[in-house]
Amino acid sequence: MRIHQGLSADLGRWSRSEGLNNFCFGQNLVKLMKLAPSFVAFAVFAASLSAQELPSQAQILEPLQRVNRYFMEKWPDPGKEIVTNRARPSTIWTRGVYYEGLTAVQRIAPDAKALDYAVRWGDFHKWGLRTGTRTRNADDQCCGQTYLELYLLDPKPERMRDIKADIDFIVSGDRDNDWTWIDAIQMGMPVFARLGVITKDPKYFEKMHAMYLHTKNVEGGKGLFNPADGLWWRDKDFVAPYKEPNGEDCYWSRGNGWVVAALVRVLDILPADAPHRAEYVSMLQTMCEALRKVQRSDGFWNASLHDPNNFGGKETSGTALFTYGMAWGVRHGVLDAAVYRPVIAKAWKALATESAQPNGFLGYVQGTGKQPSEGQPTAVDKAPDFEDFGIGCFLLAGSEVWQLAGKSAVAR
Repeated sequence: MRIHQGLSADLGRWSRSEGLNNFCFGQNLVKLMKLAPSFVAFAVFAASLSAQELPSQAQILEPLQRVNRYFMEKWPDPGKEIVTNRARPSTIWTRGVYYEGLTAVQRIAPDAKALDYAVRWGDFHKWGLRTGTRTRNADDQCCGQTYLELYLLDPKPERMRDIKADIDFIVSGDRDNDWTWIDAIQMGMPVFARLGVITKDPKYFEKMHAMYLHTKNVEGGKGLFNPADGLWWRDKDFVAPYKEPNGEDCYWSRGNGWVVAALVRVLDILPADAPHRAEYVSMLQTMCEALRKVQRSDGFWNASLHDPNNFGGKETSGTALFTYGMAWGVRHGVLDAAVYRPVIAKAWKALATESAQPNGFLGYVQGTGKQPSEGQPTAVDKAPDFEDFGIGCFLLAGSEVWQLAGKSAVAR
């Protein structure tokens, strides 16, 4: 595979010292997998994990690399269009989320092939957005999160050109109502935060906050966040009086997961003294408190958070996003470790030993949609319409669990 100039420097900037530790298990596992079928290694790995404590960093890293390797081998050409019911370019949001996960894992375990894979994706699309630089659709801005990550590694102007032009178009206008569905918060918000830091211009922080507040407090008539339950309705179609079959409000797992992920990604980017930071921390705490109460006994979360009988069952993408947020919160001291570490450990065990298969396939991922009923039923051997975003969510979760396993907390 072709490696770009400057790759070694990129890897050095991405490396952290703890990424080189604890590889004895991984090395032994590789030897085992050469001697026996992959399911044997998988069984050894699964049996070693406890539901009550985090595994070692090497044990956490192995399924991340296995799942990512599966995807890269299945899609050797990162620019290839995605064909389901129709053809879509690989700048679509589902692929953007995958690269969020890939770059998160790169920070803890640099891999030249994976980094090259991401750069080739950007190069193929000329670092452009699916619908140009006048789009208000956050789904089309999602790819910009990875473009800007790669810009920080190698500040070539083309890597930032189109995404900055599009966000500047949004910032210069008076409208704050583009994020009419909660998934959009994750697709778009981190782009604004990153541009604010890169340019040292607070206008991006302020516009981001105004758009967030519209979705939270105004969209759908009274906002999409319900403070009574600490969770978000997916869009205006689900605002009360809409009810689930059991009479509860409809809180879709992955939709709320997108909000959790957005908060984490923004908080990871914002300076410690950035405006509105405390508000985002408070929302993360509120949501995680609501979410831990509805975790399933097996570690997963249901697609419908308040109606376990409405398409109930294991669901990977929402579970991964909640794990991502909780692990980040504990690691940064904004969530109580004594309360949340057992929740995280149980969730990660479910993801690493039940979702992630010996060949790297990720099971129990609900397909694209907007509510619990879509893409159902999930199953261990059923591929969703798009595999990429579920893998991205899994990689995000594992990257944070890996860091949590290596240290108790970091100060902000």
